[in-house]
Amino acid sequence: MIAIRDLEVRFGGRRVASVAELDVARGEIVGLVGESGSGKSMTALAILGLAQIAGARVTGSVQLEGMELVGLSERRLRAVRGRRIAMIMQSPRASLNPTLRLRTTFERTLRLHGVPKREIAERAAAALREVLLDPPLLNRYPHEVSGGQAQRFVIALVLALRADVVIADEPTSALDVTVQAEVVDLLRRLRDDHGAAQLFISHDLAVIGQLADRIVVMRGGEVVESGPAHAVLAAPSVPYTQELVAAVPRIGVPA
Repeated sequence: MIAIRDLEVRFGGRRVASVAELDVARGEIVGLVGESGSGKSMTALAILGLAQIAGARVTGSVQLEGMELVGLSERRLRAVRGRRIAMIMQSPRASLNPTLRLRTTFERTLRLHGVPKREIAERAAAALREVLLDPPLLNRYPHEVSGGQAQRFVIALVLALRADVVIADEPTSALDVTVQAEVVDLLRRLRDDHGAAQLFISHDLAVIGQLADRIVVMRGGEVVESGPAHAVLAAPSVPYTQELVAAVPRIGVPA
């Protein structure tokens, strides 16, 4: 679904992300891991064509099923964002318009991406059922729901849009452990039941280990290791990844 080749993101003379090769297949979850400032989120923004809006210069290739996204006009990119590639942000409530009820956000988003008005209510009801939210929740404003409810609402929106690719940028870091598990389960079902390709961005290897099929490790803006999740976690080949794996808390092991 997504094929990245020789991608570079620069602000002036400073390179903040460099990805020589990264593929995400349909029905696959790829974990993109690394410490803060390693270039994970900037890579995601470059895929969506948002890094340029922030003032970055993006070179290389990002293809969505063969369609080149780098250099695509803003008008055509708007048709891709949400409908073809959806993004789940780290802080769900902060990513929603605080002046709009959730129902208005849901309806406007689906209309923007060409969903017929007669289908919106049906899609909303079906998506809310999948994420275990009650329809009356749509009458609330973002500040009137919990972080977990807001994140599940965003996932429901992704389901209703029927996005082909989902980029999840630290979607569990602002949530407590119980809600984290619920969100991880929803993302797994999004892959299993709907075949969505996912790029899951996190610094938390414990969460990545539960979810990802493959892992790509970034440091200082560059990819330093990649491979099947079980191989990277069980036998990391570079010292940086070894340090990340060693830092994962384990029950019964002294800190």
